[in-house]
Amino acid sequence: MKSLASLPLLALLALTSCATTDTAIKTTENAKPAAKHDHQAAKKGICADAKAPPLSQCAETVTAAFDGKGVLWTAWTNNDFIYVQSSPDKGVTFSAPVKVNAVAEAVAAKGESRPKIKLDNHGNVYLSWVLTLDKKRDTYVRFSRSTDGGQHFSEPVTVNDNLEIIRHRFDSMAIGKNGEIFIAWLDARETEAAKKAGQEFKGLSVYYAWSDDGGKHFHPNKSVADHACECCRIDTAIASDNTPVIAWRHIFDGRIRDHALVKFKDWNTPGELQRLSRENWEIDACPHHGPGLSIADSGAYHAVWFSNSTTQKGLFYAHSTDAGHSFSEPVNFGNAGASHPHVLALGGQVAVTWQEFDGKNNNVQVMKSADAGKTWSKPEVMAQTAEMIDEPFLVGDGQAIYLSWHAPQQGYQLKRL
Repeated sequence: MKSLASLPLLALLALTSCATTDTAIKTTENAKPAAKHDHQAAKKGICADAKAPPLSQCAETVTAAFDGKGVLWTAWTNNDFIYVQSSPDKGVTFSAPVKVNAVAEAVAAKGESRPKIKLDNHGNVYLSWVLTLDKKRDTYVRFSRSTDGGQHFSEPVTVNDNLEIIRHRFDSMAIGKNGEIFIAWLDARETEAAKKAGQEFKGLSVYYAWSDDGGKHFHPNKSVADHACECCRIDTAIASDNTPVIAWRHIFDGRIRDHALVKFKDWNTPGELQRLSRENWEIDACPHHGPGLSIADSGAYHAVWFSNSTTQKGLFYAHSTDAGHSFSEPVNFGNAGASHPHVLALGGQVAVTWQEFDGKNNNVQVMKSADAGKTWSKPEVMAQTAEMIDEPFLVGDGQAIYLSWHAPQQGYQLKRL
């Protein structure tokens, strides 16, 4: 296994049941766990004013995406409402916030569970998110769209057609080349059915729904796989043949929590489950770390993930040139205190970002590859703060890759890499 880490990292969140030069390769060694500076800061200034207008700086999370014309769009939550803004100048100025849901609802907007925003080739804006139903964190997957350039949004609809008060969570959305809308999530309907029958069922199931009419209607929900890790985000992407691909943390053999991937044969037919990672992490708890996935125009898959197995610890990157049937030798990166990686490919350029706590500050780190993931630059600190930060992400406008990140009460930032 390749390593870019001087020290491998360990889990940073509590485990619960729910000048560019190529870096030398060296062996992974054990490391001690590191704490993470992620306590929620007390609201201050205008963010503490209940009568203040909605402001993105007061949100805990900001999610971003570019449209086909290079306009940046962001989605964020304030007081149980989702707002959308656009920026024609790469984040220098923004339009006035537009409210998505006219009626307040308990929108999940923290960490790996947050509103998603995507756009199609015609400028239609799509949002998906999770609605929290009760204190047990039972949830529904929700959806809304705008067909007038983000000026107005449709009344939100529930995507999961199972309306039991159970978990339907960690949604991920991808948009096909012909405007297809694909939403996948973790679903507890099989888990709850097994419980009622007195049977054991590990984890949740991966479900999906898709629309071929711009979100006016969704095809019935279908299952992709059972036994997904219940508290880790999933990720979706569209392959070069315009079919969906899903990656998630899977429970193999009832006890090993590594990662899996499914490429669809067509929009109605999931393919066979493929093993993405092979650290053989044996743990009966959820690490709260899901994978990241990006598919280049060449068809290459690029994936990142976290593991804390006995012999392989930390953040990892690998790529596949055969539609996920096999992956390159994983590259281990980051130091103790690193977490939540995200990857984006644009042509032969690939970038990875993650956050890393060094004992004093939260750091936003980036490493880059100019040869489709074969070699990597040294990690670079792009931002640093002693305050809590949102997880960093990568977005692309078709010409360049940008780092997208947010520090609550400090504001949103976009930086070209």
